[in-house]
Amino acid sequence: MRIIYMGTPDFAIPALQSLIDSEHEVAAVFTQPDKPKGRGMKLAASPVKKLAQENGIEVFQPQSLKQNADEYISKIREIDPDVIVVAAYGKILPKEILEIPEFGCVNVHGSLLPKYRGAAPIQHAVLNGDEKTGITTMLMAEGLDTGDILLTSETKIGENETAEELFDRLSVLGAELLMNTLKELENGNITPKKQDEQNASYASMLAKDMCEIDFSKSAFEVHKKICGLSSWPCASTRLMGKRIKVYRSEIVDIDTNEKQNGSVIDENKFIVACKDKAVKLVTVQLEGSKKMSAEDFLRGRKIDRGTILG
Repeated sequence: MRIIYMGTPDFAIPALQSLIDSEHEVAAVFTQPDKPKGRGMKLAASPVKKLAQENGIEVFQPQSLKQNADEYISKIREIDPDVIVVAAYGKILPKEILEIPEFGCVNVHGSLLPKYRGAAPIQHAVLNGDEKTGITTMLMAEGLDTGDILLTSETKIGENETAEELFDRLSVLGAELLMNTLKELENGNITPKKQDEQNASYASMLAKDMCEIDFSKSAFEVHKKICGLSSWPCASTRLMGKRIKVYRSEIVDIDTNEKQNGSVIDENKFIVACKDKAVKLVTVQLEGSKKMSAEDFLRGRKIDRGTILG
C-alpha cells in the first residue's frame, strides 16, 4: 500500500519503522513543526522527522492543516495514498483529507476505545489504577477519537509500571497492531465497529497543577499518581521547604491508622504514611539536585522519623 504517515513523538516511531521495513511504501511523512528545546532553545526536529529524513522520506510540517488547507489537500491528492496512518500526530485532520485515501485514515490510539479518547490516554489509565489498557486502530472521523474501531489489542498494567514504561510498551504493541490492521484492511477482512458512546470517556492533557501529592488519600491512589505522572509533569511534594519530585514508588503494607498522613515512618527506606497503608519513595529529585534513588538521596541527607511531607 502507498502510505502517508502522520506522527510526531517517540510513541509514533515503532509504527513508522515497521512501515519502512515492510512491503508498504511510505510516500511522505507529516509531523509537527520543529520546536525550541533545551537551555539554548534551539529548534529541534521531532523524532518522526528524524527517522523519516534518515530514510529519505519527504517531510511536511504544516502549522495547521486547516490554514492553507487547499495547499496540503492538493499535495496529498498528488501523492495519492491508499491510506493515511496517524499516530500521535497532534493535529486535527479536516474532512477533505479524511476522504482522500481509498482505505481511509487509520489512527493508532493508546487506549481501548471508547475509553480515554483524547490527548493523554496512557497516563490516565495509570492514574486511575486500571488493571488493563491497550491499543485501538480506528477509521478516523471528524470527532475526537470517535471513528469506527478496526482492531484492538489488550495488555495488563504492571503494579509498579510507570506511564513512561507503559508508553514504550504500547508504542511497540501499536506498531504490531497497525501492520495487522493494514493487512486485514487490504484483504477486506475487517468490518469496522461503531463505538459505544455510553461508555466513552476523555483523557485530558496533563497539567502541572496535577502534581501535588495528597498523602491523606489511600496508598494505592498516591502510588498510582506517582506512576501516572512519571516522568512528566511528575508528582511532587515538599520536604523541609523544598520541592521534591517523586518518579517511582511502591506500596508498603503497613497499618498507618495511628500515623499522621505524610509523615516519614521509616527514615532509612523513605517510607511515608498515607490514609491506610504507606508508600516507599524509590526515585526522587530534590529541587536543585539530580534525579537519584532514594537510597542515594538518604545517604546525603538525614531525615528524622516523623518529618511531614507536603
